[in-house]
Amino acid sequence: LPVLLPVASAFQPLHYLRSYKTTSLCSSLTSTIDVSENAQRDLTPLMQWAVNCGLQTSDGFDIRQSSDENGIDDASAITNQDLPRDSPILYVPAEVMMTGEKARQELGSGASNAEQMLSGFYGPEEISKFYIFLKLLREFELGDASPYFPFLNSLPRFFSNGASMTDFCYGCLPPYAAGLALADKTRMKLFVQALEDVSFLQRETKSNEDITKWAFAVVNTRCTELPSGDVALTPTADYFNHGGQYEANAYLSYPDEQGNCYAYSNQDVPAGAPLLISYGDSTNPSKLLARYGFLDESSPATYCKYIIDGPSEEMKFMGYPDKMLFFTDGGISQEVWDVVLYEQLDKNNSPQKQEFYQAFMTGDEASKQRLHEENFSLTLQPLESHLDFLVNELDELEIGIETQLKYGSHAHRHPRLPLLRKHNTFVKTILESVQNNLNSMGR
Repeated sequence: LPVLLPVASAFQPLHYLRSYKTTSLCSSLTSTIDVSENAQRDLTPLMQWAVNCGLQTSDGFDIRQSSDENGIDDASAITNQDLPRDSPILYVPAEVMMTGEKARQELGSGASNAEQMLSGFYGPEEISKFYIFLKLLREFELGDASPYFPFLNSLPRFFSNGASMTDFCYGCLPPYAAGLALADKTRMKLFVQALEDVSFLQRETKSNEDITKWAFAVVNTRCTELPSGDVALTPTADYFNHGGQYEANAYLSYPDEQGNCYAYSNQDVPAGAPLLISYGDSTNPSKLLARYGFLDESSPATYCKYIIDGPSEEMKFMGYPDKMLFFTDGGISQEVWDVVLYEQLDKNNSPQKQEFYQAFMTGDEASKQRLHEENFSLTLQPLESHLDFLVNELDELEIGIETQLKYGSHAHRHPRLPLLRKHNTFVKTILESVQNNLNSMGR
């Protein structure tokens, strides 16, 4: 394989910036990229555009278009040739990447009030995403005059992330997953609200729900975090799909001062295989669903969803809530046992509460184990009740979905429904495995 090295980029993004000062863009430009959910994407010119912009790829790198079992369009990076471990796969010059900082430098003078408003709700990462959101909208307005047009026109139109879901979708999810999805929708609504204070976008763009929803979905599902803390939308690198804990066969790297993006294989990858990177923690499939709009069926676990009102700092130190996991094989993370026991000892004003926490802090595993054994029934009962509640909740959701489908909410009107039901089934299967495990312990 060739070594991918930086080359002089043919991409000249600064040449069109003068048009930002104009107030009259041809209204027909907004029709050059059809972002409605049923519109077709055009991948044909993408790779030639990428090469013209200075991108380099390994031999055999390709982007393959396909559809899933429900007919939903997809396109992802693959290799048509064997890739040995540590092979260079992709090089993307920094000039081609859309980053929050560059977009802020380019557009910030017309969006300072919007940034100030959003800063009251979100931190730097979301502000960076907002500026890329603005950048996408501005390039959209330029239509085929935008140097990014072939890239933008290759992007998906249909998304299943939380912000793209409907009220019907939220009603099909259990409360934890629905809450994550609705939080995604809330972020989008605040981004759109902030557009009122953005001076350089057309009113028609800012008020068009299809356009703003599409731009938000692109940012939220295709951006990656940079080592600097900034966020980037990196053309062609955004076509690497997610791989779980044991599936990811590639990774992105930003080793030089210029901020160029490199992709390498981290294992031998056979010809015909998809190129997969990790999008984040695979032990919370509901969070991945809400953020990216897919179900990671390789997830080894799911968040246990054991909610404690006003958790103490001690509970958080023990791993509440993120490390409290139920595993696909029915296993329960140690953090679940520790937090639930500590909670129960606290509720009962037990003198063993402080003894248990001291054992936890000092790493006295023998004392911890003794206290767990002495109070096993105290921990078992709330866990059994919690699992019974979650499983019954999912059963009731499925009954409700079946009823709505029977009486008019036809599946073709809700194309995300198969994904949501698959999510619910996946979570329920894990919960039932844990139930069986607890039942065997309690005998």
